[in-house]
Amino acid sequence: MKDRLSLTIAVAVSVLVIVAIVVISILRVRHPSSQLQSASQAPVVGALQVGSKAPEFRIQTTAGLFDLDEQHRPVLLEIFASWCPHCQRETAVMNQLYNGFKSRVAFVAVPGSATGMDGTSPESAEDLVNFMQRFHVAYPVAVFDPQLAVANEYIQGGYPTIAVIGSTGRITYLSSGEIPYATLADALSKAR
Repeated sequence: MKDRLSLTIAVAVSVLVIVAIVVISILRVRHPSSQLQSASQAPVVGALQVGSKAPEFRIQTTAGLFDLDEQHRPVLLEIFASWCPHCQRETAVMNQLYNGFKSRVAFVAVPGSATGMDGTSPESAEDLVNFMQRFHVAYPVAVFDPQLAVANEYIQGGYPTIAVIGSTGRITYLSSGEIPYATLADALSKAR
């Protein structure tokens, strides 16, 4: 009886190992390892929080030079990665916000990953153009900064990271991930 129980356990463990190997193999086919971000490749978490003074930055965008210091109205800043499916889906929310709030809020999206849209090559201007065209981006997008200076200041450990900066230069909203329209619209409505 004891031998039969040991054999049953050994078979069960072997089946679980085989199933795990098959699942991992399937995931790697669907998501090549270069697209799976390891913990060491994940974005850093900036020290900023709601109420913090927003770090100043100037960056060239599709709408011209954006200088945070010259903004006298609230700002919605998005840190995104062109390869990120969450960022890709969030473009619809950002477009809707831009269409509704652009008269009283400045918008700027800043690339925050050195990895290109295909998940394997370095980020390039072509990736940004493809991202904007494929997802019908209506809001201003910054050119790629290889030092990721703005991104490293604001990133909250995930893409996209969205910050709302009030006209006083203080962060009034800061979060990462896919954020619903209603949540961001409320944050923008409250920003002064």
